[in-house]
Amino acid sequence: MASAFEYAPAPESRSVVDIAPSYGLFIDGEFVDAADGKVFKTVSPSSEEVLSEIAQAGAEDVDRAVKAARKAFEKWSALPGSERAKYLFRIARIIQERSRELAVLETLDNGKPIKETRDADLPLVAAHFFYYAGWADKLDHAGYGANPRPLGVAGQVIPWNFPLLMLAWKIAPALATGNTVVLKPAETTPLSALFFADICRQAGLPRGVVNILPGYGDTGAALVEHPDVNKVAFTGSTAVGKSIARSVAGTHKKVTLELGGKGANIVFDDAPIDQAVEGIVNGIFFNQGQVCCAGSRLLVQESIQDELLDSLKRRLNTLRLGDPLDKNTDIGAINSSEQLARITSLVERGEAEGAERWTASCEIPSAGYWFAPTLFTNVTQAHTVARDEIFGPVLSVLTFRTPDEAVAKANNSQYGLSAGIWTEKGSRILAVASKLRAGVVWANTFNKFDPTSPFGGYKESGFGREGGRHGLEAYLDV
Repeated sequence: MASAFEYAPAPESRSVVDIAPSYGLFIDGEFVDAADGKVFKTVSPSSEEVLSEIAQAGAEDVDRAVKAARKAFEKWSALPGSERAKYLFRIARIIQERSRELAVLETLDNGKPIKETRDADLPLVAAHFFYYAGWADKLDHAGYGANPRPLGVAGQVIPWNFPLLMLAWKIAPALATGNTVVLKPAETTPLSALFFADICRQAGLPRGVVNILPGYGDTGAALVEHPDVNKVAFTGSTAVGKSIARSVAGTHKKVTLELGGKGANIVFDDAPIDQAVEGIVNGIFFNQGQVCCAGSRLLVQESIQDELLDSLKRRLNTLRLGDPLDKNTDIGAINSSEQLARITSLVERGEAEGAERWTASCEIPSAGYWFAPTLFTNVTQAHTVARDEIFGPVLSVLTFRTPDEAVAKANNSQYGLSAGIWTEKGSRILAVASKLRAGVVWANTFNKFDPTSPFGGYKESGFGREGGRHGLEAYLDV
């Protein structure tokens, strides 16, 4: 058999981004030191290189930021929607102009391949600001009554898997509807949010409308619990989401939670195998599987299991793991040593419970945090790898015989964020999709996003929707 193509390295230049030795907190339009002087380091997961030293926000800094946002809210909310739209359009255009710089920055700080940050993340970031800029002067026609009012100060906590995109998902609708924002990025990926703070200044955004507070879990907790925050938006783990729900219970705060997932990717016997294999790969190995809506459970009809798995294994052996800045890289680094340890532990547990592990053959770099694409067969619904969110490049394969069995197995999860269906029958797509308890159902594709489409889940995947017209409601008093 002919060997796979050999690719010469094609690294993107790091020179397009200038990372400062240290960064402060962004409060009231200025970068400032933390009140207690605490700092932490952000590390590149592909090399373990220290990229920069970051100010660590504490409770006093959260209070300063919320007060700045509250002060700015009076004038920002009073602006006509068409004026707020101008700022959002300006931010979107600057993001496009600086997209190469931001893509390299995100790859360095997060570990994901440059072709993902360049071709997926950054275009979607700009698209969300463009989309919600268009809504800013049309809120009367959004379906929430005449003259809907903003809530006030939004406290937003975002994860490390899509740092800039999650920022856009939250900040764009908040600003469009007249709210002001205090945002806490994840401690392992603070740089793109701090660069966004610079974009806000470049766009002339009024002081205090957006505030950025890097820090750890205690920073997020102080923000969520602050009495002058009107809206809490969180994307992250189900455990933290439950804690947030408990802390805001009984208060006036409006809450949206986008939490974990264990998405089912269902392949029927009439599906085009090659197309389905590409969709499976995209569903679980995009961003190293560090995606809340990843198709981490493959449900394949029993009659085509062998054919599909043979094709899938051949495809996985062609994936290129390595330097995320190389434009040929398919699988980048795991975001942190802690996340790598969690993935490793769950995979070892899967083996111990009797599931059969297969790992693609690839060379693991000597430095950084890496995990090769892996799949488990002989998996039952009782296995940990079929139930728990691994959040890594690990696929669990189960089989089914009938559509009803596929639906039952797909819905047999504490999560309900996403699902995929692969079949040539449109009637089957509609029949199965209507029975799946998942917030997003893709048909003959996976991981396709658009700012006009709402995103969110059921059960322990959270509540509320982000994106689309539905995403406005979370930031309006309706």
